[in-house]
Amino acid sequence: MNESLLIHSASHSYPVWIEDGIRHHTAELVKKAVPDYTKVFIIADENVGKLYIEDILSSFPEESRPDYTMLPAGEMSKSFAEYERLITECLEQGLDRKSVILAFGGGVAGDIAGFTAATYMRGIPFIQIPTTLLAHDSSVGGKTGINHPSAKNMVGAFHPPHGVIYDPEMLRSLPPEEWRSGYAEVVKHALISDKQFLNWLIDNVQDLSLLEGTRLKELLKRSIQVKADVVQKDERESGIRAYLNFGHTLGHALESYAGYGKLTHGEAVASGMIFAVRLSRRELDAALPEKQLREYLNSLGYSLDLEKQAEAEKLIQLMKKDKKTAGGKINFVLLEEVGRPVLKRTAEKTLLHLLENGVTE
Repeated sequence: MNESLLIHSASHSYPVWIEDGIRHHTAELVKKAVPDYTKVFIIADENVGKLYIEDILSSFPEESRPDYTMLPAGEMSKSFAEYERLITECLEQGLDRKSVILAFGGGVAGDIAGFTAATYMRGIPFIQIPTTLLAHDSSVGGKTGINHPSAKNMVGAFHPPHGVIYDPEMLRSLPPEEWRSGYAEVVKHALISDKQFLNWLIDNVQDLSLLEGTRLKELLKRSIQVKADVVQKDERESGIRAYLNFGHTLGHALESYAGYGKLTHGEAVASGMIFAVRLSRRELDAALPEKQLREYLNSLGYSLDLEKQAEAEKLIQLMKKDKKTAGGKINFVLLEEVGRPVLKRTAEKTLLHLLENGVTE
């Protein structure tokens, strides 16, 4: 079974397999990714686990089936308490430095399971088995972490997986809001990378409920490749990797303002991207297809301009906790044009004006 993509990190290269039904070959792929592993332990999202954990377990020989633990579904699982529980379970399972953790679920499961792997015995291998469209983004690149009550993803580590096993069949059980949440990251990848990719999405994806088969696999490969191309040039976010946060400065603030789990990540990022496009037009005089992008996202069911439902001053304080902030100054990823992102320091008064008043076409 050949990989669809090969991702290069500073410590090792790792395969990404994308194929319908590939979950039934998990044991074989774990062996390919980590040939000398001693034990496998699965950390699974409880919603996904109920549907597919037996498919994963049955791919292993009866006598060596992995143990597993279930995570409560939702962003609240990325907590210090849940992290401590997982470390304790790793100890009780007797995991050693050649053991492998399988992160089975969406972005939340991948983040906290990856952080557990990164910090247990100062780092053991882990493999991502993403089960949401959103996790196509988070499963590649090696960023792992948990939330602090005051800010999202502020406790973490860079710890690349040893493999990613992506079975699009498992996406079919996702509710519409989860499709939208993941698809926002696909649109983001197109906006920062390639006008042709953006046009391909607009032409080929007009109803997320019909997204499957060859088109879905093509979308996943193209979107993951954008992420991989950036990460391979800047693995530890010292430069251009920040471009992957297009739409996220306001998006994360909206998530924090609403309370973790009240908004899906993609809903918040969609509003964040529209805001960043507006800001790009103001600050860079950028010729961007704001109206087309807004109409396209609306047609797919996104609620935009969520910042209008929040206190502008509070959002600015939350944005100051963004990891791109330096010296108390807010840095935004903006677009000179589609495919040409830049990082720009932005005055608070400008942000306050746009948050409170917006701009006219």
